[in-house]
Amino acid sequence: MTNTAFRAARLDLDLSQDELAAALRRAGMTTCSKRLVQRWEAGAVKHPQGASVRALQQVFQARLVDLGFEEHKGRQEEPGDGLGRREVLTLGALVAMPVPEGKVAEAGKFEGIWLSRYEYYSSSRDEWHHCSHYCVIAHRGGRLRLRSLPQTAPGVISMELSVRDANVVTGTWEERTDPNGYYRGSVYYGAIQMTGDPSGRRLTGKWLGFGAESEVNDGPWTLTRVTRDTRKASLQSYNRPAADKTSDGDDAE
Repeated sequence: MTNTAFRAARLDLDLSQDELAAALRRAGMTTCSKRLVQRWEAGAVKHPQGASVRALQQVFQARLVDLGFEEHKGRQEEPGDGLGRREVLTLGALVAMPVPEGKVAEAGKFEGIWLSRYEYYSSSRDEWHHCSHYCVIAHRGGRLRLRSLPQTAPGVISMELSVRDANVVTGTWEERTDPNGYYRGSVYYGAIQMTGDPSGRRLTGKWLGFGAESEVNDGPWTLTRVTRDTRKASLQSYNRPAADKTSDGDDAE
């Protein structure tokens, strides 16, 4: 019988079967292949064992039973730590970062937890607003992946970036706004380019994107690293509203 729960968990992380296999290898399951992922999704394997168990739990931050597998008789899994779906997606982003095959997946200099702050002009309210989030950046090779921590604001921001000329990063951003906020869950996206200071602790640049009436807007965006530590305890420590907030909660948008 097809393991629909496992397939859904993979799709929630936005990974192909090849990318998931690569993430599991980086998590310690050195022999994982696309073929094995296919067998799991087909329901051919009921009881993963050993390194497979540890790698699956690290990537998905979930119990085996929640991934559609059966518990081993006489063995109880440790209870979960109460993480919701959004927490799972964010914590899984680090080990799920795709890298070229055959290369060591070492963390780059921009790895860490960052305070994100950007500004935008609201034409409907005729005023400037700023938004702040704590975010985690995974840095592998020449690629960066940014995700806002789930409890930092009701909205979600993400970036897919490439490192250029050592201290220049460029790529795309997306924001899914608060469903209950001013923008009613609208999704905005665009391009971004930033430069880093010599310490590597601050990235400063501008975003470019479309407004509600298809006009092209831009504004400043800064990222300031608060720690290099991306272990679960550190992620959970910053999984809270950013201190730099507006009085009307616009950091959620």
